[in-house]
Parts: sequence; C-alpha cells; structure tokens
Amino acid sequence: MIMAKENNKTYDLVYISMFTVLIAICSWISIPAAVPFTLQTLGVFLAVGILGGKRGTMAVLVYILLGAIGIPVFAGFSGGIGVLTGTTGGYIVGFLASALVMWGMERAFGKGKKIQILSMLVGLLACYAVGTLWFMAVYTHQTGEVGILAVLGWCVFPFVIPDILKIALAVILSGRLKGAVRR
Repeated sequence: MIMAKENNKTYDLVYISMFTVLIAICSWISIPAAVPFTLQTLGVFLAVGILGGKRGTMAVLVYILLGAIGIPVFAGFSGGIGVLTGTTGGYIVGFLASALVMWGMERAFGKGKKIQILSMLVGLLACYAVGTLWFMAVYTHQTGEVGILAVLGWCVFPFVIPDILKIALAVILSGRLKGAVRR
C-alpha cells in the first residue's frame, strides 16, 4: 500500500512538471502586443482539463513560481518578479485564479463536459478580472489614470475570440487525452 501511494506521488510530480513545461512552451508562442497574444491560457485550460483541478492548479502555480524566480518561462522568454509586478503581471497571476475557479467548479459540480466548458469560461473571466484590475493599478501608478474601457480595449476585447477558440481546443484535447493520464 505504501509503494502504491509513493507511486501516485511520483506520477503527480511527473504530470505537474510536464504541464508546467507545456504552459511555458505555450507562453513562448507569442505575438507581441500591449498584452502579448500567447497560448498560455490554452496551457492552463489543458492542465486543469486533463490533470484535474488539484494537479492542474499545482502546474500553474509552479509555472508562476518558476517565472517569479527568474526562469524565462513567461511570454518573450522573460522571467523575474519584475514581469509579475509589471502591467501585464496580473494576467499571469490571473492564470492561477482561473485554475482555482476551474478546480472549485469541478469539485462543486463534477467533471462533465458542460461543467468543464462553463468552468473554463468562468475561469477566463476570473483571469480577465484579476489582470485588468492589476493592469489599471500599475498603469495608473506608473503613467497616470486610465479608464476601464481603455484597458478592456487594450487587454481584453482583442483576446476574447482567440481565448474562446482556445477553450474549444482545450475541451476537445482534454476529452481525448484524459484517459492517458493516470489518476
């Protein structure tokens, strides 16, 4: 029994590590903009969708911590606490909020496909909320006051359709790959 429990922990560590790397690779696929277009949210959705809430959230947390200590896992091969405290750092922190929301909805309502889609949409809204508020606070501190519509125009509206497409792709892929992951 002890050996099986240790084996499960080993599998957990391997899967969390693999999906941490997946999120980093997704962040490097980037189109520069005020807030870069990346596949990071796809990586977050896949991590939670395939690994489940607990392990998926751990993968997101490890990704953020690696970036915070300076490992270049963020968009543009960047890293460091300065990225997190910058205007777009809130969106990176928002990935954790997104994963936590998805995990919470999984625990409360189960793991059905409809719940998964809804949890990804609500998680995306959580990411947008944290990131937008963070952007406004940092931008206001560094540059001057900025309106919510301006920030939404820079940081959210251009990303809505691509992010919905990422959710669709994540739902399809996680549905097909879930069985390959040991529970």
